[in-house]
Amino acid sequence: MNDINILITSCGRRVELVKAFQNARDIVGIKGSVMCADMSVKAPAMMFADKSFTVPRLSDHKYIDELINICTENNIDLIVPTIDTELQILADYKSKIENCTNAKVLISNSNVIEICNDKIKSTQFFADNGFSIPNTLSDSDVVNGNYSFPLFIKPLNGSSSINAFKVNNEKELKFFYDYITDPIVQECVTGVEYTVDVFIDFDGNIITCVPRKRLATRGGEVLIGEIDMNCDIIDNVTKMIKTLGAIGHITVQGFYCEDKQFRYIEINPRYGGGAPMSIKAGADSCSMLYKLLSGSNITDEDTVIRDGALFSRFDDCVEIV
Repeated sequence: MNDINILITSCGRRVELVKAFQNARDIVGIKGSVMCADMSVKAPAMMFADKSFTVPRLSDHKYIDELINICTENNIDLIVPTIDTELQILADYKSKIENCTNAKVLISNSNVIEICNDKIKSTQFFADNGFSIPNTLSDSDVVNGNYSFPLFIKPLNGSSSINAFKVNNEKELKFFYDYITDPIVQECVTGVEYTVDVFIDFDGNIITCVPRKRLATRGGEVLIGEIDMNCDIIDNVTKMIKTLGAIGHITVQGFYCEDKQFRYIEINPRYGGGAPMSIKAGADSCSMLYKLLSGSNITDEDTVIRDGALFSRFDDCVEIV
């Protein structure tokens, strides 16, 4: 069997993900390297990669050419993006990268990325296809007072819960509405908050769908999570993903409410920070990617999920050498 080399881009703090791919490689019994690329040589994940590369900023016109050079010179088989800001450019240049190299890019098409990255477009997608979402206020609603508190406000193209706030009164609404660039205002939904990790193969077939409760978070990332194979959520998210047409490891966020409706907050068409929880619980998309890339079949044993598994994440430090 040929070596399979993985390149994780914008790796940053994704040490868990690097280790997950390295562990999967060893479990599946495949040779090859898990490599990382980032604009900062100080990115923690670079210290754990088998090989690492410093690349230009995503906004630099040389970025894609540099990525192609890395893939060509290091026989990369798969590019795994990790942050929202790189998704659109990789989707737009997916064909060029794949035509110039032997690497696949683990990303959905440009249209899917546009829907996921733009909160207005994702809200419209949910509404048009009959999926429940928090009520979204128009500018007119905000100006004319057509709302009741609490509300929730966030940037149109935001991520990682940056500048996302619960709004309890008129004073807070006025402040945050002026403070946030391109704000979107929604009703504040109550219920149990979930992240759902969905793995879809390169042909659009859903392989695993794993809901997990977000029991504790910090800075938008989950600290404590519990696997909960809730059939209502699984059925609903499966239908949504099929409608959307995504591929790869997708992270869906929403609330499961008292009326047993799953109300969608957002879709992140990439590995989320808490994805290793679902991977450790049995939905090992890293192992499955190695199998798909090597031409092997995914079996039922590859998709046995440990319902109720409870995970807690922590920080660590590494000396930069």
